[in-house]
Amino acid sequence: MECVVYEELSGRSETVECGLDDEACRLVLKRLRGLEGGEFGWVRLVDPAEGELVQLAEELGLHRLAVEDAVQARQRPKRERFGDVLAVALKTLWYVEEEAAVETGELMLFVGPRYVLTVRHGEVDPTAEAADRLAADPSMLRSGPLSVLHAVLDVVVDAYSEAAETVRAELQRLEDRVFSSSRVDHTEDIYSLKREVREFRDAVQPLVPVLSGLLSGLSGEDRRPSKLLPYFRDVADHLHRTETEVRTLDELLNAVLGAQQARVGTWQNDDMRRISAWAAIFAVPTMVAGVYGMNFEHMPELGWSYGYPLAVGLMTAASGLLYRAFRHNGWL
Repeated sequence: MECVVYEELSGRSETVECGLDDEACRLVLKRLRGLEGGEFGWVRLVDPAEGELVQLAEELGLHRLAVEDAVQARQRPKRERFGDVLAVALKTLWYVEEEAAVETGELMLFVGPRYVLTVRHGEVDPTAEAADRLAADPSMLRSGPLSVLHAVLDVVVDAYSEAAETVRAELQRLEDRVFSSSRVDHTEDIYSLKREVREFRDAVQPLVPVLSGLLSGLSGEDRRPSKLLPYFRDVADHLHRTETEVRTLDELLNAVLGAQQARVGTWQNDDMRRISAWAAIFAVPTMVAGVYGMNFEHMPELGWSYGYPLAVGLMTAASGLLYRAFRHNGWL
């Protein structure tokens, strides 16, 4: 557990020493009760136990349903309001190039009048970078707890954009392999990347209406949050571009999969043509040899001394002509 208290006007921050785990909630709650005017606290939790979160929720006035959502960590991106507390759930996302996989986590934010509570599940921590951005631009803190919400959303959406660029580069490399001269079936790789893009889309797409609803809610207020509107709009614009990029990647993967299947069909047709051509070439000597292998007593040229060379020459000439014809037509 981490807790930082911010002073809105000066931008100064104070880190609360939480001590041992069993004392953390008590120390944090004590400091939050002592907040002065113009101060707000930011409490950060990572994979909290239910008892730890319930204790904070009772003090901060959080709804029990919101607490369940934060503990279970199986939520789609959404936005809800419980009284004067705004709850926002979103997915964190990053791309692991070594495994060619999209990994996701979950982040729940509770924004109250004088506090922000974030609950994180997953390896990537966007709250740390968000805190750094606020420290680099303390003027944002004048908007109160919503400035933390903006900073976290900005970091998460930027991570989406970076992951989309990495996935596009991976897709381009896959396209090069599919359209190369080698006869390798990349269907499994395409399906694997398509599955990762689908997971990517499930994280990004539901967040679009969440940000739209958040913008609508801020637009209806005449207080300080209105100053953050341009910043939230900028985040929404970046998210919209990323969502469009993810949809494009999904469509491109469908096209690459179709191209791969077409190439596999072409390879199979080529193989069948080669087999058919060689079968036709060997059919002529087989037919001639079969006729003269029937062992009838009265057959033409059986007693002729040039019968055998003629039969062999006929088979060789016919096979050679067929080979040349198939070679000329690209069947061999």
